[in-house]
Amino acid sequence: MIPPTEAKTLVASPVFPPGLRSAWKFSAFNALSFQIVLGSPMILYAKTLNANATVLGIIAGMMPLMVVLQIPAAQYINRIGYKRFVLAGWGSRTLFTFGMVLVPLATTFLDGTTRLVLLLALLFCFNFVRGISSCAWLPWITQLVPETIRGRYVSGDAAMANLGSFLTIIVSAFCLGKNPHAWQFAAVFAFSAVMGVISLLFLNRVPDVVITEEAVRSSGAPIPWLAMLRHPPFYKLLRFVMVWALAYGGFSTFTVAFLKTETSLTEANILFVTSVAFIGGLSSLWLLGHRLDHVGSKPILSLSLVMWLLILSGWIALAGGALAAHWPVILALQFLMGLFATLVGMANYRLVMATIPAQGRNHFFVLYSVFASVSLGLAPIVWGLIIDLIGDREALFAGLRWNHYTIFFTLVSLVFGAALVLALKLHEPKAASLEKLLNDIMRESPQRFLVRLWTRD
Repeated sequence: MIPPTEAKTLVASPVFPPGLRSAWKFSAFNALSFQIVLGSPMILYAKTLNANATVLGIIAGMMPLMVVLQIPAAQYINRIGYKRFVLAGWGSRTLFTFGMVLVPLATTFLDGTTRLVLLLALLFCFNFVRGISSCAWLPWITQLVPETIRGRYVSGDAAMANLGSFLTIIVSAFCLGKNPHAWQFAAVFAFSAVMGVISLLFLNRVPDVVITEEAVRSSGAPIPWLAMLRHPPFYKLLRFVMVWALAYGGFSTFTVAFLKTETSLTEANILFVTSVAFIGGLSSLWLLGHRLDHVGSKPILSLSLVMWLLILSGWIALAGGALAAHWPVILALQFLMGLFATLVGMANYRLVMATIPAQGRNHFFVLYSVFASVSLGLAPIVWGLIIDLIGDREALFAGLRWNHYTIFFTLVSLVFGAALVLALKLHEPKAASLEKLLNDIMRESPQRFLVRLWTRD
């Protein structure tokens, strides 16, 4: 018979399933790869080809928009298997990354417009295969991770992704330097491709889940999409995540564009600045740690969205000239952006695992991913069109210069406010109050966290 104290320990600290930590390692190396193709380095390269805000929005929105392909692809998951499905997609997209290496090297015989079109075509293919294969990832991981440690898993996953992203941006910054040449961008893209190959090795080590014959037979049955959308907790979650995606989608893209055009920072300096966001993301591991399973998602979402409104006020002041673009101000904003974007992502990731019922799990995840990602993809295109529409027009009002970036940041803050209202209406019966979360954070010191992290199995 197990003593009560030992039984409590076993319940509180369940062991990770064998091989699951390979998913963390995959996240790290995957971030080392995709953060170049879909992040700041790609935006900076597109700017060297004279891409306007609308084109930058298309680049930023292409990946999430392609997630709509999950709807026709979902019926094949049970027939092919989760692991094979994801491996095939991630392997194929890595091949297109190698193709991107050649675009900067074509400077001698292709003009800038042609190279931009070629780059967009490769990005389309990259995101096309990713959009198809990504429908298997969330249901695969949800079945692998026990409910009692999902918060711990998503915290570690976010930490590894932020660590990989931070290292990627640092490597890119050193590689590009000041006034980078075409071969330097080619080298950065080659690094992305190699890291993508390594990530596949760890992905292959993640254990698969058994799919029953009944699940295979039922995969061709009609799907009650409308009934699934009307499931009350799921509907509230969809409504929130769509508004959050509209606010957050493309935000980092246009902050990079703002720093490039409105400040004197070089490409390397901009990359160093944006890397601080991933340090902020890593800090979420200290701020939350075990708390995500303990307090739930709603208080974390509420706190994060309030902080996002404060972050937006800082960008509005920068764009309007009320604040000078000094290093401490920009670094602080980037750090807070990374921290609270990661907290929203982690809390939302855990909440969707808890909200989606076991019956019809694959298709619930597809609906969630499609609605969230389409919103995330359309947002930067809409914001880019607004920025281009306003153009160089500027007016002085309330002590601020109201230009295209000031208006952009102001509109985004309004959408964040709407997201906060919807977050408060989410369905999570066991969630703690925001006051309890703040008391818990203030009560525990960083030293105690480090001791716990060091002694963790």
